Amino acid sequence: MSTRARPVAARLALAVSASVTYRIPSEPRSAGWARRELRRQLGRWRVVGELVGVAELLVSELVANAVRAQGEGGAWVGVRFVFSGERLRLEVRDGSAEQPVLNDDVEEDAECGRGLGIVAAVAAGWGVVPDGTGKVVWAELAVAVAGAEPGTGRR
Repeated sequence: MSTRARPVAARLALAVSASVTYRIPSEPRSAGWARRELRRQLGRWRVVGELVGVAELLVSELVANAVRAQGEGGAWVGVRFVFSGERLRLEVRDGSAEQPVLNDDVEEDAECGRGLGIVAAVAAGWGVVPDGTGKVVWAELAVAVAGAEPGTGRR
């Protein structure tokens, strides 16, 4: 074996799935579960720093909105995390066809209504995709690449 050759098994051992999907109960405490799983998965992907806290905030808001949209009586909420190296995408699916509404004029003392405003303020992008029986609400965050030229993602 030449000094350049490396065993295939060593490379395969470093491979990490680029996405994970979960089905969680449609209940308020599921937002906390989603935050913990996201934190764990980001650790596997070696994503650290401020992005972790921002991603946790986003997934928490998306899950809470999904539970609220279909009610606690809904069977489950789907959660998917996708990491491309330069983007982190968070997707939450619920069984309600009701479209989320971005409220620009929420009262100061209101207990809810700020979730999508927070998502819109901190995410690089977000949107809604109807899927026939419900919808998927997604948000994306840009991931800085260590040693990259600003704005390019290239070294």
